[in-house]
Amino acid sequence: MGVDQLPLNTHSIRAVCASLKRRGIENSFSIPVPIFKQFHKNIIGKGGANIKKIREETNTKIDLPTENSNSEVILITGKKANCEGARDRILAIQRDLANIKEVDVSIPSKLHNSLIGAKGRLVRSIMEECGGVHIHFPSEGSGSDQVTIRGPGEEVEKAKRQLLQLAEEKQISNHLVELHAKPEYHKFLIGRGGANIRKVRDHTGARIIFPTPDDRDQELITIVGKEDAVRQAQHELESLIRNLDNIIEDSMLVEPKYHRHFVARRGHVLREIAEEYGGVIVSFPRTGVQSDRVTLKGAKDCVEAAKKRILEIIGDLEAQVVLECVIPQRFHRIVMGPKGYRVQQITREHDVQIKFPERDDNAGSEAQSQENGSVSPELDSAPRKCDIILISGRKEKCESARSALLVLVPITVDVDVPFDLHRYIIGQKGAGIRKMMEEYEVSISVPQPEQQSDVIKITGLVPNALRGFKLTVGVEPKYHPKIIGKKGAVISQIRKDHDVTVQFPDKGDENQDLITITGYEKNAEAARDAILKIVADLEEMVSEDVRLDHRVHARIIGGRGKAIRKLMEEFRVDIRFPQPGSSDPDRVTVTGLPENVDDAIDHLLNLEEEYMMDVVETETMAAYMKPPSRLEEEPQGPAKGFVVRDAPWNASGNKAPDVSSAEEFPVFGSGVVPKQTSVWGPKKL
Repeated sequence: MGVDQLPLNTHSIRAVCASLKRRGIENSFSIPVPIFKQFHKNIIGKGGANIKKIREETNTKIDLPTENSNSEVILITGKKANCEGARDRILAIQRDLANIKEVDVSIPSKLHNSLIGAKGRLVRSIMEECGGVHIHFPSEGSGSDQVTIRGPGEEVEKAKRQLLQLAEEKQISNHLVELHAKPEYHKFLIGRGGANIRKVRDHTGARIIFPTPDDRDQELITIVGKEDAVRQAQHELESLIRNLDNIIEDSMLVEPKYHRHFVARRGHVLREIAEEYGGVIVSFPRTGVQSDRVTLKGAKDCVEAAKKRILEIIGDLEAQVVLECVIPQRFHRIVMGPKGYRVQQITREHDVQIKFPERDDNAGSEAQSQENGSVSPELDSAPRKCDIILISGRKEKCESARSALLVLVPITVDVDVPFDLHRYIIGQKGAGIRKMMEEYEVSISVPQPEQQSDVIKITGLVPNALRGFKLTVGVEPKYHPKIIGKKGAVISQIRKDHDVTVQFPDKGDENQDLITITGYEKNAEAARDAILKIVADLEEMVSEDVRLDHRVHARIIGGRGKAIRKLMEEFRVDIRFPQPGSSDPDRVTVTGLPENVDDAIDHLLNLEEEYMMDVVETETMAAYMKPPSRLEEEPQGPAKGFVVRDAPWNASGNKAPDVSSAEEFPVFGSGVVPKQTSVWGPKKL
């Protein structure tokens, strides 16, 4: 019989199916992770190296949106724990590339749908207005009030204020009005950096929502808020739109030496002005025509705003300076970043132009012979042409851009570590040192054994080199489980909040009370303070016993402990019930801060009083409903056993047989039994 023909047990089939189904459920967990679009390529890595590594090490499926898609969400699928691990690694990449902050805001879940708005328009308007932050609402039906905001620090705080203000308005009243305006007017109504629309919102208190590229109606503008505020904002916007419909033609004078800046790169600057100021048409004199007159055509307000912007640009050009930033050529590739990402970011943030020099291959060989010391010995010597980076723009902006470039120059730090401990740092076949270099994005140079040197050199960017700061904090081992939390929840949150690693002592370590924290110095100190605060709270805690009738314990605990967990979270206490068979089944222990313990005990006593009424009523009803028993009417005596009537031994003169007697109850097969007269009658042959 072939393998395919082997009979299968029905139970086995069901077991296999159940196992496959269970595995399918385990591996079908999904987490959507919003990541700023500009960081997707860094998460993918060169040739897909980063994303491949995360997929393999977390055993998850990770799907990124296509390059042309407007979506920023990366979808992770697999087992829940694996998905969470992959998510944390992806978020860590984003945090390392930008100053990303994450805060949780408590907003009643009943308001979430109205805050999100139809097709997410309302919350999307907040995200766009606040620099593209990500706002994540909990899934519908979860009952959670926590809304997470993630993005650059200042923008996150701004989004938090707007979200709370909007939630407050929603609780008071909510009014909505829609109006229409040509799509080319929208950018002008919004203003540069949202200045115009922010002015209307601050003046009226209403929120104005513009359509996104995905919306079907590109002319629709929605105003939300209190009725009076909405009416006032509607009046102001309608007045602006009427002015925009009034097309005029105007002109201004611009010196010919600045014309090239506006028409260069196929009129890139002019296209930006048209997009920002309601489609206004700006015409410079044709090449070869010596004229300084520039004409503008469009809505009156748009023309005036465009003229003002052109004058601002000319002012920048007049104030433009060129600063030199000296960075050794061997560091230029590091400063630029992958595909020039770092320098492009500095160019955008500081509104400057940055030009790197031509590469000099001969200079590179000289740099190789230099000793790795502080920032760079070449910065102190006369700069070479191949080391000079030119930054052009306003002086103050150029200076801030130069500082940003210098921060990207790697440094070398010497760390004294006893020579006999180096092998532990290197690890088996170099695994330990490789892990540290990958985790902290630095290069670590350990001296050769024959040198007998204690100095280890760490080279990397200033933030990454300083990320290896380490400190220890002494905490009594009895508090360690509380600091770790259930399934590591507490310590994981500390690691996430402060971007540090926290190491607890292993069993058998000499110093069982030392917890090691590694990360940036400020972060490590903040994490230490968070741990010490937990310890301080634990030291202030008290334990008190309260007597609760054991018949109400199950009601207080609830199905699968759901009710008691909710109570412990609400009062921030720990509540312990007696074990089955306890000598004191009514004693319940409450542990926490004194005021929390008192509040929890009062609540428990109130619950006992409420539940005992049900218990007494139930027992009373049970007594009435129980059927009468004749046995209960007669006194219960010892069991009489089984009685045989009219047996031979009941005849006069006879007695009951002795079952322990071998004569009366012979053992068969044990030999010859002597003849005897028995109450069982004569022996039959």
